Amino acid sequence: MHHWQTTRFSIDLSRPQIMGIVNVTPDSFSDGGQHASTTSALRHAEQLVAEGAHILDIGGESTRPGAPTVPPAEEWARIEGTLKGALALGVPVSVDTCKTEVMQRALDAGVDIVNDIRALQAPGALDVVRDHGRCGVCLMHMQGEPDTMQQAPVYDDVMDEVRHFLLSRLATVRQAGVADARITLDPGIGFGKTPEHNLALLRRQHELQDLGLPLLLGWSRKSTLGQLTGRPVGERLVASVTAALAAVQHGARIVRVHDVGATADALKVWEAAGLLAAAQNSVTI
Repeated sequence: MHHWQTTRFSIDLSRPQIMGIVNVTPDSFSDGGQHASTTSALRHAEQLVAEGAHILDIGGESTRPGAPTVPPAEEWARIEGTLKGALALGVPVSVDTCKTEVMQRALDAGVDIVNDIRALQAPGALDVVRDHGRCGVCLMHMQGEPDTMQQAPVYDDVMDEVRHFLLSRLATVRQAGVADARITLDPGIGFGKTPEHNLALLRRQHELQDLGLPLLLGWSRKSTLGQLTGRPVGERLVASVTAALAAVQHGARIVRVHDVGATADALKVWEAAGLLAAAQNSVTI
């Protein structure tokens, strides 16, 4: 499957796509407060597109470990202006939310993709996506809840459990009538997982290929990279870009990143070296 169907765009996945992160929040783990106003967030979105972002992912609630829940009305108030402005930038726009009300409002405004850390499990969420009929959706695995998920995550076999969850959600979403062409899958790096779990998922990422749908991976600036390198969140550029390349090498079709320009540069070198073609030829979707 080499295209991802979304509201306005059929996204070409024959080459890796870069999803640029726009956090319109006061408390996101790496850039909280930097783009909390609509003006600042839109300026950042424009910069990411100029740097090579193929997709913009806009969120109004932090999902960092321990983050408090934000009421739907407040979340929508944070992102409404940015979403509507971003729709004029010529690239697909994703709303990063798990709240049914926010999904509905965003889709009513014309948003292309719902990126949901809860994989459409909230009451009514699946109905909203199904009834839209065209928007793209990303289904992600998370163990627990954002406020407690990192306290003591435990798995017998992390890959087996992530696969089982994604298969289960995929079956439910398909049964509801959402076409495969609209769906991508995310194993949820850092969402209820220790660094060891995250690295096991990276090493075994190829085991998700037989699910038959494109994979979206988000490693950017995450704490596992800090543990590996000993660097604080603001100094994880090299580690983040390297993790994105590793994810692509293991078959990811979309990488969700903060540092769009650096990731785009790295992918150009990767492709020129013949490594990108080798990775894609080893993966069948």
